[in-house]
Amino acid sequence: MKLEMFDKVLLKTGETAFIVDIYDEGKAYEMDINTNTGKIVTDTVWSDQIEKKL
Repeated sequence: MKLEMFDKVLLKTGETAFIVDIYDEGKAYEMDINTNTGKIVTDTVWSDQIEKKL
């Protein structure tokens, strides 16, 4: 799946996130994650943790 900066994705956890940085040509991403508790956290997400692009 081809992802670019600022794309919105659905994570396998059911949370949504926005890409803010791309590492190693898409092996991992820095994302602003909208958690299930309503908070936004910035964390590294591996490509296998992404369900789909929204």
